[in-house]
Amino acid sequence: MEKVLQRTIVATGVLVALVSVTLGVGLNMALAAGDAEPKEEAKAAVAKREPIETVAFALGAALTTAVACVAAGVAVGRVGSAALGAVSERPELLGRTLIFVGLAEGIAIYGLIIAILLMGYLR
Repeated sequence: MEKVLQRTIVATGVLVALVSVTLGVGLNMALAAGDAEPKEEAKAAVAKREPIETVAFALGAALTTAVACVAAGVAVGRVGSAALGAVSERPELLGRTLIFVGLAEGIAIYGLIIAILLMGYLR
């Protein structure tokens, strides 16, 4: 039992470190990209956009996020309950089951990334 606890602590530390590095790099890139001025062609293209196109992009971003989050919730619910059952019978499977739960969470992250890309076209 002590070995499982030690592995859990190490895995949590590695996960926190990876998330911290990813957020730091992403924030740095976002701040660097935010300083750039859009080119004149981009400004002209936005000015020519019809209002219905703006609504379509906004709805697309909203639906992408909503569907991805609902799908991730369903996936995490099913995978998480199966993982909990597997870990209760064999505690050494904890690391493997965390990977599957993380993959299910990835669905929401991909939906959020697509929504952010679509929102970039709304400027």
